[in-house]
Amino acid sequence: MTATAHGSHTVLGSGPAGTALARELAGRGHAVRLVDRRGDGPALDGVERFAADVSTLEGARVAVTGADVVHHCVNVGYHLQVEVMPRITKAILGAVQETGARLVVLDTLYPYGETKGEVMTESTPWNATSRKGRMRAGLDGEYLAAHQEGRVRVALARSADFVGPGVINSSLGATVFPGALTSGEVLGLGDIDLPHSYTYIGDVASGLATLGERTDGDGRVWHLPTAPAVSTREIHRLIEARVGRPLSATILDEARPFGPFDEVFMAEYAEMFYQHTEPQIVDSAAFEAAFGVRPTPLGEALDRTLAWYGEWLAAQ
Repeated sequence: MTATAHGSHTVLGSGPAGTALARELAGRGHAVRLVDRRGDGPALDGVERFAADVSTLEGARVAVTGADVVHHCVNVGYHLQVEVMPRITKAILGAVQETGARLVVLDTLYPYGETKGEVMTESTPWNATSRKGRMRAGLDGEYLAAHQEGRVRVALARSADFVGPGVINSSLGATVFPGALTSGEVLGLGDIDLPHSYTYIGDVASGLATLGERTDGDGRVWHLPTAPAVSTREIHRLIEARVGRPLSATILDEARPFGPFDEVFMAEYAEMFYQHTEPQIVDSAAFEAAFGVRPTPLGEALDRTLAWYGEWLAAQ
């Protein structure tokens, strides 16, 4: 094992993953900088908040100065991704190449495209046909090329749909848990009887932190620890057992606006809706074996998520 036991880590992006990662890294004893455009937000113990625009080389350079490891957790509005994410990639790669920092990238399953239900492993072919899938695959190719050419040391970490405390804009987020806790509507997308993997946000954070500490994870794609896939209907049943009432589920068989998923988002999401009309099964055995970890059990993840949403609703 090779580690940077108490190195300086910069986390780019303060969404659910970036925020959870910053907490995880601080808890492991690292110096942590959490970067977004505004540099504000609730104080996090052991975390410095910092404002920078990492879509420009100048902004990215300022953001990553002094970091031993840079974690790229930046995302943008769904309708902006194809235009903006390549600029962000170019700026971040340029900045870390200048500073010599290692780079850990939080990635999606989009490069695989439609798999017809085959289990996704790190060796699954990249067959994306969607605009966003082809874009992500192209960026991943740039990251791996930078590593292979010795310009930047890079590790790529892919996750299934998020679930967990702080996760709002997910198919298992604010369209499910508030309704479950208040007898309101709960959303299901596509065929909810198909197996569908969800990655607990705590496992995203701990997995990214481990890749930041372990140089033996560099130069390849990893699937972050993900509990065995069950159907979304089974997840609804597990939630019902915890809240003590049946869920009132609205099932969308196509991408159309619902709750926080507005018309602009759903118009862009339509090309990705295949994720809910075929099984989405993520295998994280390689990561689990290499780093000696196990994903958080699904029931435990749901318990923590319901507890967080209960507090979130009370604060509204």
